[in-house]
Amino acid sequence: MEVTAVATQGRCDSSDWVTNYLLLYSDTGRTWKQYRQEDGVGKFKGNVNSDGVIKNKLPHSVRTRFLRFVPLAWNPSGWLGLRVEVYGCNYKSDVADFDGRSALLYRFNQKSMSTVKDVISLRFKSRQAEGVLLHGEGQRGDYITLELHRGKLALYLNLDDTRLRFSSSRVAITLGSLLDDQHWHSVLIERFNKQVNLTVDSHTQHFRTKGEGDSLEVDYELSFGGIPLPGKPGTFLRKNFHGCIENLYYNGMNVIDLAKRRKPQIYSVGNVTFSCSEPQLVACTFLSSSSSFLSLPPTASGMRGFSVRFQFRTWNPDGLLLSTRLAPQPQRLELQISDSRLHLTLHTSAQQKSEVSTGHRVNDGLWHSVSLDTRNFKLTLTLDHEPASTIELAEHLDAQDSIYFGGCPSYTAVSYCKNPTLAFQGCMQLIFLNSQPMNLNHVQQGLLGNYNELQFDTCGIHDRCLPNLCEHGGQCSQSWTTFYCDCLGTGYSGATCHNSIYEPSCEAYKLMGSSSGYFSIDLDGSGPLGPTQVYCNMTEERVWTVVTHSSTAPVRVRGSSLQKPYIMKFNYSASAEQLRAIVTGSEQCQQEVLYHCRKSRLFSTLDGAPLSWWVDQGGERRTYWGGFLPGVQQCSCSLEENCMDMDYFCNCDADTSKWANDTGVLSYKDHLPVSQIVIGDTNRTGSEAVYQIGPLRCSGARSTWNAASFYQESSYLHFPTLQAELGADISFYFKASAPSGVFLENLGLKDFIRLELSSPWAVTFSFDVGNGPVVLAVKSHVPLNDRQWHYVRAERNVKEASLQVDQLPLRFLEAPADGHLRLQLNSQLFVGGTATRQRCFLGCIRTLTINGVNFNLEERAEMTPGVSSGCPGYCSGSSSLCHNRGRCIEKSSGYVCDCSQSAYGGPTCKEEVSVSFDRESSVTYTFQEPFSVMQNRSSQASTVSRERSRARESIAFSFLTLQSPAMLLTVSTFSQQYIAVILAKNGSLQIWYCLHVDRQPDVFSPTPISLSDGRLHRIRIHREAKDLYVLIDKDMDLRYSLSSDAELISIKSLTLGKVTGTDVFDEEVRQAGFRGFIGCLSSVQFNHVAPLKAALLNQGSSLVSVRGQLVESNCGALADSKAAASRLDHPETVERGKEPLRNASQSNSAVIAGVVTAVVFITLCVLAAISLFFYLQRQARSNAGSKEKEHRHDLEMAYRAELHLHNSVRDNMKEYYI
Repeated sequence: MEVTAVATQGRCDSSDWVTNYLLLYSDTGRTWKQYRQEDGVGKFKGNVNSDGVIKNKLPHSVRTRFLRFVPLAWNPSGWLGLRVEVYGCNYKSDVADFDGRSALLYRFNQKSMSTVKDVISLRFKSRQAEGVLLHGEGQRGDYITLELHRGKLALYLNLDDTRLRFSSSRVAITLGSLLDDQHWHSVLIERFNKQVNLTVDSHTQHFRTKGEGDSLEVDYELSFGGIPLPGKPGTFLRKNFHGCIENLYYNGMNVIDLAKRRKPQIYSVGNVTFSCSEPQLVACTFLSSSSSFLSLPPTASGMRGFSVRFQFRTWNPDGLLLSTRLAPQPQRLELQISDSRLHLTLHTSAQQKSEVSTGHRVNDGLWHSVSLDTRNFKLTLTLDHEPASTIELAEHLDAQDSIYFGGCPSYTAVSYCKNPTLAFQGCMQLIFLNSQPMNLNHVQQGLLGNYNELQFDTCGIHDRCLPNLCEHGGQCSQSWTTFYCDCLGTGYSGATCHNSIYEPSCEAYKLMGSSSGYFSIDLDGSGPLGPTQVYCNMTEERVWTVVTHSSTAPVRVRGSSLQKPYIMKFNYSASAEQLRAIVTGSEQCQQEVLYHCRKSRLFSTLDGAPLSWWVDQGGERRTYWGGFLPGVQQCSCSLEENCMDMDYFCNCDADTSKWANDTGVLSYKDHLPVSQIVIGDTNRTGSEAVYQIGPLRCSGARSTWNAASFYQESSYLHFPTLQAELGADISFYFKASAPSGVFLENLGLKDFIRLELSSPWAVTFSFDVGNGPVVLAVKSHVPLNDRQWHYVRAERNVKEASLQVDQLPLRFLEAPADGHLRLQLNSQLFVGGTATRQRCFLGCIRTLTINGVNFNLEERAEMTPGVSSGCPGYCSGSSSLCHNRGRCIEKSSGYVCDCSQSAYGGPTCKEEVSVSFDRESSVTYTFQEPFSVMQNRSSQASTVSRERSRARESIAFSFLTLQSPAMLLTVSTFSQQYIAVILAKNGSLQIWYCLHVDRQPDVFSPTPISLSDGRLHRIRIHREAKDLYVLIDKDMDLRYSLSSDAELISIKSLTLGKVTGTDVFDEEVRQAGFRGFIGCLSSVQFNHVAPLKAALLNQGSSLVSVRGQLVESNCGALADSKAAASRLDHPETVERGKEPLRNASQSNSAVIAGVVTAVVFITLCVLAAISLFFYLQRQARSNAGSKEKEHRHDLEMAYRAELHLHNSVRDNMKEYYI
């Protein structure tokens, strides 16, 4: 029967009904499989009273003979009561049984069959993880093979490519998992030309096949169930399929029906029967990793010793498989999975033991056979078909008591059986003791042995990596209860590799305090584009994003004509989609075209037809050579009215024998960048051209200040339904005047997602995906409706949900392991209000981004009453008024920059705070109370999810030194955890993370190059759980994985320079701490704490302890000035070509003279800078007393405003910002 729905009802007129249940199905009534809905949920909702009928439609129908309802919960005031109804229709099938040595051959009427379209469908159930289901091949190289491999279905398909036929690296399209579970699975292959759809059960994969042709040409026959060797009946090339196939159709032909009717085109090899034989296999599932076990009494053996044999499958890398006490005592035996290997331990006494290990990745979800034997004075362990591992015995060993499988009971009577780490979670079957099979049905009935937390007649293994829910190419791995994503090398982080580790723009890097250099940017954040490397030019007030291409040098062209033009295509360092995103997201873009010509025209002097042109990003031909006016067929000289011959629109069209220049800047950004240039008039005598296409340069982020103001209580903006089934990240800035209001909301029939200012002190993120409402809240100690900008970022995925507000601690909830995954929405997305026009938001929202897509609030606001585009205020402009994490604070007659969370100072948070250290100098910042106490908890968190804070640290600083080893920075806790950043003996940077006292610390050395070279180096370190990101001098961007995601518990202090306390460090760190630090430290920041600023401003404070002499330095600013001078003397290659090319054959003497002049100038600059640096140091040391007093007065005056603004904030939050 094909079942499409089930319905339940309680016992009539009673208090007995079932509220939740599982649904199992079976063909035989012996082996069962749990029905799971689309998102893996197995639990069905039952009744709420005795007489109501609850009908559950099955998302995908199931064809079965037996159904089992397993009650999970019922009315607490009554008892179990259940009436059921099953909906469906009859199902007819033609079945063939293959025994692993048989096949069906479908033979063609002609020598070969050539098709451009194929449809093949079948259902199968298998007893093995390997076996060929379908095969056909042709002499020209075509082939099609469908086979089971390691429990997955692999399709090999090739059209007319002989190279792939004989290649050992044939590529398979793989789909499905755990297909050897003895249950029916459906397969559909659809092909039209090269386009192929492969569907296994409810999962479909689309791909394009290999080969040159569009047709599949198969010679003589198609084989089903195996690949017989021609001329040798009963001999097969690959392992045959062992199981049943039903309803096998090839292009509308019912193959099994033809075989049953003995039609001549079907030939049977071996023993193929037309009824499905059922194996007598009964599996059991160990459900709990702490309390599951199965105990069986030892059976009598005809000889001394005992043997155990069984099969298991699991996803967990650790778990106890078997434990028993041996005679003679006190010996005992343990067999466990440890670190994905099989590990056997024979305990001969309390102190002595013998061990052997075997296997590799036995937690791969496949069935593995294990055999243990203690006869012949050997303890023998055999796994699958691998060589046996043995332990020599001095005497015969026998099982004395019950043999425990999967775990140990919790009661103390069985003292010899202890779970070494975890109990086994997985499935077992075919258990034999002394060669006698154990009847698990008798165990379930209480007639044999004992058990706890077991499920019989079914293997409940579930592949949580199908489909793969890791984004951006993340690798999925799993345990029995959950899955994990390895994001290494993807450029993304987070539980599902959703969040980009890179900033979205060059402007964002500048706001972080970076200077010019090459950076990776991710334009759409969590979107599909991926990161790309660009050059960020920050030397001007405007930040330029520079994208280079493959041909930046000048190119000379001769001998081209319209019939045989010269064509050059430009390959950019970014993809076409990324280039489009850069251009559309920028306020302005430009690209310089240097073009010099001699007797080479751009346009025909006869009819004005173009002789040369360039091609834009969309593939369109463009014939203008400067400016921002597309469609105007002219050059820059015409726009500027200074052409050498005013009868022409371009200098080159004068067609003179002297070099002419038509260099221009293209600035109509919708046509940029230049993808191709075509030159067609250089084939005449003396005719030539020289061109150079500069990099694409864009500036200004259009979305950064895209804002809307909501000034009526019933106003809102609406957008299309949020596409966020499996995950969404939402970020924006707001400033509010009202005490509460909804930022955004999207509803479904039952599901919803909402972000709101729930009170003046709290932002809440709530949603429901079918598991019940979940509420996540971040509370602030200061009002959030203070008419200042605040940042909000919320994320929800299948693993967790998180909420970030400003710099407050991140809050997140873990999703339930077996809950609903998909957020089903169907209404419009409301921004600034709700559909009911209640609790609407009053204030401004800007930079709204969802899943990497920037929402144009201004465009919608212009057509919506009660909403205006933009946002009034000094801090709402497109220019960055405050830098380096500084926050712009609105005032009645201006603004001030809050630098309290920045390591920089000054009116706009741009001035570096640098200090010179000697060997005895140190700065220690002591946290007033354990740092972990400063966490806000959500009071409304859902009970079905677990809420906790995520381990996060951000460290940034610059240093200059000639010393090694040296101590740069340490962070220590009351629980003896620590972070240390040191220079090793060879001057290389080392990062130490000690998160567990009883484990070895994680040590990372990003580069072997010495950094104690007297140059300023900038270091950024950021941790998210286990992921550690390290940036050195903008050039080295690395990611590491920590061995633990533990938080720093109760942070005690942060120390710069020499360490003199009693903290426990490893020897190398201790030695570096003893040596201290000689040099300059600048712009030091740990999370929100800036210890150097605290040391200079808060002398005498109990929070800051200073040892030795500290002298303010300007090493950071001096190094930046040197770098700026170097950039002026050595401009980057991306900026070359700005001077016009006067003559392509210029003398080299001018170049040599220029180089010599530049070298002399650089040398003088460096000498002057070094002299100035040493002079300032000597002057500072000689006048330390008076200088220090004057400096402290200047600093107090400069920072008085920012400190005054945040005195009350610091007192309320019990955190000390400087």
